[in-house]
Amino acid sequence: MTPGPPRVLSVRDLRVWYGTARGPVRAVDGVSFELRAGETLGLVGESGCGKSTLGRALMGLLPAGSKTDGEVVFDGTDIAALSPKRRRGLRGREMGMIFQEPMTRLNPLMRVSELFHETLRTHEPGLSKAQSRSRALEILRVMGIPPTRYASYPHEFSGGMRQRIMIALALVLNPRFVVADEPTTALDVLVEAQIVRLLSDLRREQDTAMLLITHNLGIVAEACDRVAVMYAGEIVEIGDAREVFARPRHPYTRELLRSTISLSTRGLTFIPGAPPDLVEPPAGCRFHPRCPDAMVGCTSRRPPVTTGAGGSTAACWLHELDTLDAAERVPATQEEIADADEA
Repeated sequence: MTPGPPRVLSVRDLRVWYGTARGPVRAVDGVSFELRAGETLGLVGESGCGKSTLGRALMGLLPAGSKTDGEVVFDGTDIAALSPKRRRGLRGREMGMIFQEPMTRLNPLMRVSELFHETLRTHEPGLSKAQSRSRALEILRVMGIPPTRYASYPHEFSGGMRQRIMIALALVLNPRFVVADEPTTALDVLVEAQIVRLLSDLRREQDTAMLLITHNLGIVAEACDRVAVMYAGEIVEIGDAREVFARPRHPYTRELLRSTISLSTRGLTFIPGAPPDLVEPPAGCRFHPRCPDAMVGCTSRRPPVTTGAGGSTAACWLHELDTLDAAERVPATQEEIADADEA
């Protein structure tokens, strides 16, 4: 049997808390997944479900006052246990991050040439200025930015070009793993398609593992090998992107897909309500207050994780009905849901 690509990242039971006056916000709560070389995992879910926190936790870029637990094994080493100094040494050279808003990350007082020179010399101090320039111009060429713009300032570029520069800065050191946090936010659909193609091409050419955080399910379908669906700090479903989209096993995944607008859309569909307060998340399944399939058992018992015929896993009682009592399989009323939330 031919071995698959090497495992680059293994996340096991990762948890992240933010301290507040009301108590800890459990932004990421028991997340586990793996990524292999050359693979892209799409991370989707509504705002406030913990996607960006998860990405920043992997990079060691959480703000002061946050706490983490669990393992983040990168290239065989649990980097979550490393000192901040050793963690910083991995960023850029081994692990890269593409942020949402280029203008908040690109220093407006520095030319593009200076941004690249600083990045390269920080991580590879032996590089000469000529070598630094050559490396920067090559990655910019790949990103479709002409060498004549090398000495320009960030504000002299369009939004799409600035995003390309941000991606180039993240990839110029050829990292083995990249977190792309909403890399196409605020871009028009044509530029968005170009950015997605560039990320896909670079991932294949450099064999980079990538976590692509996005709200756009179309991008996931086009650019990702697998997809993880996140809700209220937890991954509720994960599997092959085509399999999950064709046969979603979790009601939240199904409702997200139904809410997507396409050329065949004849009416608007939405998920009532909003994600829960992560200081006091609901008991049982966290999606049960909004779930059209909620049963009495969902309001008090945590759902088990099961694997479907296509290999995707989902945490939902619908796939373990035999383990529930008859009374727990009864559809939950709004009163029962409200009582469970108050309890």
